[in-house]
Amino acid sequence: MGEPHGRCAFGLRMQTLLLVVAGLFATTGHADRSLKADAVLVYKSERLLMLLRAGEIIGHFPIALGKNPVGPKTHEGDARTPEGRYYLDWRNPDSRFYRSIHISYPSPRDLAHAHRAGAPPGGMVMIHGLPNDPNLAQIAWDDWTDGCIAVANEAMDAIWNAVDDGTVIVIRP
Repeated sequence: MGEPHGRCAFGLRMQTLLLVVAGLFATTGHADRSLKADAVLVYKSERLLMLLRAGEIIGHFPIALGKNPVGPKTHEGDARTPEGRYYLDWRNPDSRFYRSIHISYPSPRDLAHAHRAGAPPGGMVMIHGLPNDPNLAQIAWDDWTDGCIAVANEAMDAIWNAVDDGTVIVIRP
């Protein structure tokens, strides 16, 4: 699995670190609303989702992950966010969260791994906003999902508009 559009890992990693150093986690993120993304890159350890077009960052957003964020998702109920290359394959405007976009987990590799472990792989891993339930919408911004990638509602609007179904998403540790 290579970097989107041939960008070297070091270059994207440096861009990511520069974004963090610049204090972008203090904001809800940023995206150029006039551009469509051709890839999404997530760095779990840095709690960062980036929208890419031709290898350039066109948007970046802080994220929350599953309650057990370290390591790849291995089975249903592990509260981990998957790692690897997937696709954004469908969306739900009427989700129990503020909008949601499905990540194509489990891949055939994930299915085989879960089968060998004798456990169901899980599914319904999404990028989504905050819960629509007003009693739950004040969640502390720690890792709180069951394995999804959560963003602020404003960020979800930007992501929703910037990606089409079929867009590649690469989720890194």
